[in-house]
Parts: sequence; structure tokens; C-alpha cells
Amino acid sequence: MSAPQDPGFQTPPPPPTPEPEPQAPRPTKLLWPIAIGVFVLGLIFVGGGLAKLLAGGIGTGAFLCIFGLILFGLSFIRLPLLPNAEEPLSWFERITGIFYEPARVFRNLRFNPAWIGAFLAIWVLSMIYMIAFTQRITPERIVEHRIEKISQMGPPFAPPPEALERMRTDELDGFKNPVRRVGTALTTLVAIFVFSGVIPAALILLGVLVFGGRINFWQSLAVVFYSMLPVIAIQKILGLVILYLKSPDDLHPILNQETTLQDNLGILLSPAEHPVLFVMASFIGLTSLYWLWLRAKGLHFGGTRVSSGQGWGVSITLWLLLLIFVVIITALFPGFIS
Repeated sequence: MSAPQDPGFQTPPPPPTPEPEPQAPRPTKLLWPIAIGVFVLGLIFVGGGLAKLLAGGIGTGAFLCIFGLILFGLSFIRLPLLPNAEEPLSWFERITGIFYEPARVFRNLRFNPAWIGAFLAIWVLSMIYMIAFTQRITPERIVEHRIEKISQMGPPFAPPPEALERMRTDELDGFKNPVRRVGTALTTLVAIFVFSGVIPAALILLGVLVFGGRINFWQSLAVVFYSMLPVIAIQKILGLVILYLKSPDDLHPILNQETTLQDNLGILLSPAEHPVLFVMASFIGLTSLYWLWLRAKGLHFGGTRVSSGQGWGVSITLWLLLLIFVVIITALFPGFIS
């Protein structure tokens, strides 16, 4: 027989359920309209290219569609959720402050990882310099140099003469056709975002985790673009000044495509005689070291939990990876910089 129950006994209440931790929002409201708009614009370009209405429309449209899909996918990455969030700085305050008070800008980006303003500023500066460089050097000289170097590569890289002639005609048309010039500007926008933004931001995110720190992807992307902005501004603006001070015959159609500013040790070597050493020496200069320092500082102040040493470690690692990549490309195709 079971023992009689105490009439005053009450079942204890269940333990309190812990409140779920709040989750950070996703930037879907910001990125979805942009992603959909870019994707639709890409479809318009592809349709115009297939209908022979837009020259080069298929390639440009494909780039824009990929851009839209990337933005749509990135929109599901949550923003950082930090206590004691600061009020976001205005676009003008960030763009100007990154030159004279970078720590304040990066600290604010930790809580408000805005990156679109810096990204668009980099694109505009790059396009202004690209247009000026093309007009100064002339499209004919740029294309002839490129075709000549391709023809010197030999098999299996060099295409047959008839393909080279088609390539020459196509590239000259790309420089002179207004529709294709718009397409070049749009593909440059996509290339900057993917190769100068998303890929380095992902590598930084991985590097910070390896070094024991903590950073959100959007914080990483903001640091990438805002650490790049002052360097690009210096290179493009001073490059424009030098572009019109020097004779066009003294400018290289390949080496000076990014800037005419020569502030590195590459000036001590001949690219024709020592292409690999020239490229390695070109990575040691005032703006490159400034970029290295600015990125390390950005990771320290812009990351959720990144020490100064971890920031320097990741920044130097990224610099070394880029150096190795460029050295390999130069070793495979040394003729292009001669």
C-alpha cells in the first residue's frame, strides 16, 4: 500500500524558463530593394544584349545579376548586436574623419557598420582616374600594348592572329562605345565590391577567428572599405596631378592604370629586367604601409573583440597573401609589366 499523501503538499512550480537572448536584425530592408533592382537591371542588359540592342550587354548583365544574388545572400547575415551602441556618424563625418581621426570613425563603425558610402566613394574615384588615364594615354596605345604582350606569351596562352585581331577590334569598341563604357563602369563597381570588399572581409573574418578575436562580417566589410578609402583617395588624386604633369610617352599603359604615384621601392628596379623583384619592392611604400597601419587600427577599434596585436597580425597576413598572389601572376606573365 502506498503512503497516504499529505493534504497540504503542493507540487513545486516548474523552474523559470530563461528568456531567449535577443537576436540582431538582418539588413534585409536595406539590401533586398538594392539586390532586386540590380538583378532586374542585369536582366535588362542581358535581354538587350541578346536582342543586339546593347553592345556587351550579356557580359554586363551577367555581372549585375551575380551582384544582385550576392547582395541578396549577404542580406541574411545578421548585424552586430552590441550594448551601449553609439549614435551613427553621418556619411560626411565618416568620409572626412577617416583622414584625421580614424580611431573615432572605426569605433563608431563597430556599432554602426555602414560601408556603402565608402564603397561608392572608392568607385567614383577609381572611375574618374580610369577615364582620365584612358583619354591621356589613348585607347589605341592601351589596346596595342595589351595585344602585343598577349601575342608574345606563346602557346598555349597566345590565341591565333585572327583571334587577336578580333580582340583588338572588340577592345577598341569597348573604349569608344558609350553603352559599353557604361557597362565597364558597372562591371568595375561589381569587381570592387567582390574582389576588394567581400573576399578580403571574409578572409579578415577568418583571420580574426584564427587569432582568437571576434568580429562580425559587416564590421569587417566596413573596416575593409574605410581603411581603403584614404589610400585610394591619395593614389587617385595625386595620380591625376602627375598624369597631367608628365608626358603621356613616359607613362606605362599597364603599370600606371591604377595610379601614376610612385612612392615605393619599385622605383629602384626595372620591371623589364626584374619583374618579380619589382613587384615585391612595389609592395613596400608609403601608401602601402599607411594602408597596413590603417587596416590594423580599423580591426582593433572596429571589431567586437580584437586586440591591437590581433589586428596587426591579420593585416600583415592579408598583405602577405596579396603579395604572394601578385608575385605568382607576375612570374607567369612577366611581359605585361615590361
